[in-house]
Amino acid sequence: MAQRIGRAKATIADAGLDAPPAYRDARLASALHVLYLVFDEGYTATAGPSLTRVDLTAEAIRLVRRLHRLLPGDGEVAGLLALMLLTDARRDARVGPDGRMVGLAEQDRARWDHAAIAEATTLLAAALAAGPLGPYQLQAAIAAVHAEAAGDADTDWAQIVVLYGLLERRTDNPVVTLNRAVAVGMAQGPRAGLAVLDTVADDPRLRRSHRPDAVRAHLLERLGDHAGACEHYRRAARAALNRAEQRYLEERASRSSPDVG
Repeated sequence: MAQRIGRAKATIADAGLDAPPAYRDARLASALHVLYLVFDEGYTATAGPSLTRVDLTAEAIRLVRRLHRLLPGDGEVAGLLALMLLTDARRDARVGPDGRMVGLAEQDRARWDHAAIAEATTLLAAALAAGPLGPYQLQAAIAAVHAEAAGDADTDWAQIVVLYGLLERRTDNPVVTLNRAVAVGMAQGPRAGLAVLDTVADDPRLRRSHRPDAVRAHLLERLGDHAGACEHYRRAARAALNRAEQRYLEERASRSSPDVG
């Protein structure tokens, strides 16, 4: 991770603003991708006892802010900064007083950082108006829809489905399809979500990930198949490496068990 941060810093220090556009664009895309990965690792650590690594999220945001100062007119730099701010704004609500992970639907949204949300939505609005539309802007737009909802029940899932569809066309990432499956399940019903999930069920890039089982468990739970949900929550918990996520998934398995109640 330190090497990734070092590469990103080197790219920013030599931003190549006077270089040919193709060279500059390639270096910028590489730097943004690295910083996205650093932030993602900080927001949900791959392994270990803690859900987050604030040192990594803070450093990623700091470096993207620096890039944004260098390239204030670049929509994808602004989009990534908005995405990070919107996502990090939920940090304090993701962990309860006992240290347990709290899912998005159960979070106390009063604990979200609303100043960061306001900054991010302003950045995003300007970037979207300037165009062209890029993947980081689309992800930020999805995060903004969540941020604008007073509660989980108020979320505009239909709009999120559309945004994930646009994002799928611009990326080759099965995780995007997993997320779209959740959104479709919320907007159109769990059977429709499961149909989307099945399109990437055998994707080798997801073979070691706990997320396909976690998404399937969530959709089966909404369908009323508590035995199936319990089984897949347990599978997801066994595959997860982060202890906070493991515990959360184990608790969901216990809650959805047909033997409970």
